[in-house]
Amino acid sequence: MEMCAPYQPNTPEKTCVVDGDTIWLAGENIRLEGFDTPEPQTNICGGEREKALAALASARLMELLNTNAWTVQGSGTDRYGRTLATIRIGDRDVGEFLIEERLARRWPDGEEWWCD
Repeated sequence: MEMCAPYQPNTPEKTCVVDGDTIWLAGENIRLEGFDTPEPQTNICGGEREKALAALASARLMELLNTNAWTVQGSGTDRYGRTLATIRIGDRDVGEFLIEERLARRWPDGEEWWCD
């Protein structure tokens, strides 16, 4: 798994990390459920700090996926047409790793602490 290139076209083979909570897997856009990471492009509330944390979260997700066996289980689609899914490493949701490492927050009830 690698980071998606900016404006990379979607193809049936596209497999890459968009950001800390979104991936493309074999051409399918997947939004990971249960957690949220800072935004890399829009820096909605935290400016450069948010963008820096977004880069760390994305890199950590990529590292977790590249160094562990994992499974993905879909559960529907969101309002943007993305597949909603959970990725598990063993019996743990990949989001738990990012939350514990302060690279993500629980969704939808977690505080956007990177906005402070």
